[in-house]
Amino acid sequence: MSAAGEECKPRALSDLKSSNIPLAVLLTPPVPNLSRNYDGLEFRWKFLTFRPARSQSAELNNSSPVFKNEIYFLAAVLFYVAVYFIGKKKNEKKVNKWSVHCPAWTSFLALGKGPDVNHVSRFEQHLPVLESQFSKPTQAGGYAYHAPPDSHLMILLIITDGNTDFFIFSTGRRAVISLHTTFSLRPRHDLFQYAFQFLRGLIDLDYKVYDEVELDFTFREHAGRDGAVPECVWAIVAKNEMKTIKDRRWDLTFTKTSENSALPPSLTVMSEFADVTENLLKQHGSFSLSTVLSSPDILPYFRSISLTDQPRTRPYAPLAPSERTKHLIISLALPPAGDATLTLPLITAAFQLVDVIAGEGKLPGVRGGLAASLRPETKMKLKKAREVVEKEIKEEIGREKREEAAEEKAAAKKKTQEERISKLSAAEQKKILDREKKRALRKTSGKVKVR
Repeated sequence: MSAAGEECKPRALSDLKSSNIPLAVLLTPPVPNLSRNYDGLEFRWKFLTFRPARSQSAELNNSSPVFKNEIYFLAAVLFYVAVYFIGKKKNEKKVNKWSVHCPAWTSFLALGKGPDVNHVSRFEQHLPVLESQFSKPTQAGGYAYHAPPDSHLMILLIITDGNTDFFIFSTGRRAVISLHTTFSLRPRHDLFQYAFQFLRGLIDLDYKVYDEVELDFTFREHAGRDGAVPECVWAIVAKNEMKTIKDRRWDLTFTKTSENSALPPSLTVMSEFADVTENLLKQHGSFSLSTVLSSPDILPYFRSISLTDQPRTRPYAPLAPSERTKHLIISLALPPAGDATLTLPLITAAFQLVDVIAGEGKLPGVRGGLAASLRPETKMKLKKAREVVEKEIKEEIGREKREEAAEEKAAAKKKTQEERISKLSAAEQKKILDREKKRALRKTSGKVKVR
């Protein structure tokens, strides 16, 4: 038995060597040179020895090196790992630079709890605006830590979700419940996904991907109540966003698009009624939204600003007033780290716009908020438009329910008929099947004649 096994083993090896299979060649490396007289390149560390090259004696025998392809695999892995950490660091730098800027002080990081905590920071750039407007400008796990006032330092708590999504949650201000600042960055840490976005951009001209920051102010007033913030949808949008924004924002389908002479040619107004636009773009003391948006420093990064009382996606059922909230949403392309302060005037103006809409602050002509400035007929039309949409949603729900009921009824009828046919004899079943085939054939021929 052992002799037979010894005969089989060389035969199998000879068959494998004689077969021209590339995979077998790759998976079957040559016998390594374990001689103590090895004179090739080697690396030693304690009891480990790495010999990536073949010895001179192996070259004389024309034997292949032990590691030929592994060095390329190792280089590819190291390159991918390097791209991951460099891309991750770059995304963190862009977020921290826009928010605040200071080297990381790791001694303070132990004070953070809950989600990820990024960099101790000085009061610079956009953070001072949040500090001046909110009692709790940054939160993570429900609180933010402040260093002593004389140190001019604080912990900026940024909630992270992966390496592309970053969040700042601010609360404690009049007129608004909260401000959600969301950073959506490109996947610089993922080489394959980044390459996919680049290649898709070359093929699909409408596909645009960029680093984005969105500020979502949630007003204290709920929808369905008469207050300072009216129930309306209004927006100013960069024209290069018009092709895709209505696909992403169902609420903007309430509006009509128009030009406005007070705005740059690259921007367009989306509003339900001109009365809303006139009151939002008019001068309020020293504040003018059109002047801020006309700044050449802001225009390259501006994407949209919108006031809405509707959800971003079409609801499956009419929402109760308590489920609908009013928002002011600002969307920007995130500037490069060196130009992070260019969007600061717009962020500052956003808080003034919140006060204009909600009737807060000391600006002239804002008492009663935007709702008090609108004409009565405009308010009636806004209310009627929402009633029409709510009626359409209800009718759509009723139609879907009727279709589902009809399908269930047809399925039950078919099941009953099949059970009845299964109890008949084979001859009777054949007659019924032939009759159904003829009926289906007549229907098909009738459709062909009509065409």
